[in-house]
Amino acid sequence: MIFDFFQNQILGMHWLNTLIGILLQKLTIDIHSILGASLHFFLYDFIKISLLLFILIYAITFIQSYIPEAKAKQLLGKNNSLWSYILSALIGTITPFCSCSSIPLFIAFVGAKIPLGITFAFLISSPMVDLASLILLSSIFNIHIAILYVLFGLIIAILGGILIDTLKLENQIIVPTFQTLSPTLLIPRITKKMRHEKAKNESIKLYKKLWKYIALGVGIGAFIHNIIPEQYILPILGNDNPFNVILAVLVGTPIYADIFGTIPIAEALLYKGASLGTVLAFMMSVTTLSLPSIVMLGTVIKRKLLYIFITICVTGIIISGYLFNLIQ
Repeated sequence: MIFDFFQNQILGMHWLNTLIGILLQKLTIDIHSILGASLHFFLYDFIKISLLLFILIYAITFIQSYIPEAKAKQLLGKNNSLWSYILSALIGTITPFCSCSSIPLFIAFVGAKIPLGITFAFLISSPMVDLASLILLSSIFNIHIAILYVLFGLIIAILGGILIDTLKLENQIIVPTFQTLSPTLLIPRITKKMRHEKAKNESIKLYKKLWKYIALGVGIGAFIHNIIPEQYILPILGNDNPFNVILAVLVGTPIYADIFGTIPIAEALLYKGASLGTVLAFMMSVTTLSLPSIVMLGTVIKRKLLYIFITICVTGIIISGYLFNLIQ
């Protein structure tokens, strides 16, 4: 119960979703209509992501003021060892963020000068794999399939991060890095008040540069979330179609949802006769490659790196989907 509360109310901010719904109803807006649901979705996600971005930048800037840069790079895997990628991907599994909510933390990692491949290992695993989803996945499939789903997601994240680091794409980053107070300089003069002030200023500065893109990404997500009906998706993913996994990825990519939002769709797909690999590939693509998250990510990295990221994810998901079909 404590874990559920932390995940749903602290990280997921479900209380905010409920509060916005109540306020809209007080304004006589029907939150069950297409327009009302879209507005509800937009306000909830925009505020949630904005809060997350501000808090993360603030916290990392403040904490970094106590850690020398050389020590921080050592702790965060300056040598890009395999363990660094594994650790980053595992951290992603315990942060139940959707694809858009993962991007603020990605921005914070980049701003903190964590190696690029390690940040992408997190960015891939965080929305795709959620340890809390193991129970729900097990109820639809079985525990072995649920574990394999998590394992495949981690492998995609780790290999993707290694590949991105191998390609040396640091020049593809356009997100502004935020400055931190170095504790190696004039330590007696750096007070706690100064640290808080610096963290606040850096958070405000970065948010001012990104809020328009956050609004655009969430706006696209609200439109897709409330316009594309499930019944138009199901016939495309029939079990007899040899291209069903590829189509599942293509269909799932524009949709914006977290892994919990896709589980009911996955159950419906199975009920309609879709193959196991099709269902899981659909889930992976929805959670990892939503159009709003791609739009938001495209504001902080250049096109070359964006295309490489998409290619890595699509390739890994398609291979995983067909492997699941073989297992089935």
